Amino acid sequence: MEETVTAEPALSPAPGAEQYPALDFANSAVALPGGQFSDLLGTPASANRWLSEHGLAPADAGLREMCTAQLRSLREQVRALLASRVAGLPALPAALSAVNDALTRVPTAALLQWDEKTGPYRATPHPTTEILDHALAALAADAADLLTGPDAERLTACGSAPCNRYLLRHGRRHWCSTRCGDRARAARAYARRTRSTPD
Repeated sequence: MEETVTAEPALSPAPGAEQYPALDFANSAVALPGGQFSDLLGTPASANRWLSEHGLAPADAGLREMCTAQLRSLREQVRALLASRVAGLPALPAALSAVNDALTRVPTAALLQWDEKTGPYRATPHPTTEILDHALAALAADAADLLTGPDAERLTACGSAPCNRYLLRHGRRHWCSTRCGDRARAARAYARRTRSTPD
């Protein structure tokens, strides 16, 4: 049974997460050694903090558990799409529907607005009551861009068990962090030693 860790792990973002907030979003649920699990969207306060740090919501947005549950649900669907892409398998229809639903929740057209002092301008409406919808739409759009763009070929899962994070591969690197790379190398060295030891 996995134990949920409430403290955030000291993990640097996986390669590619700086370019694609959706990749960091997918990686906000982290499997840790020893059967532990960290969820950066586990509570309304931590989800609000994550959104704020990524410029998707004000720090005082006051998310409720229902909003947090919607974020976690979209995250699982984005993870399913990343897993399908990495494995070369067809996407689950429910995952596609969830991302497309998030994409169409908010208007994307910049509407004509009129300021009494400066005159006409165009802007996309963004009422504060729709903060979560805009965050979900932005993350879904970013996931769609990642999955359909040139970087999709570099998308891979971390090669160090039990890590469940995704990254954009650079050269031969298949790990999301130095810690995971060290753990994978140590496991390979241990396996070599145990194979070469006579019984």
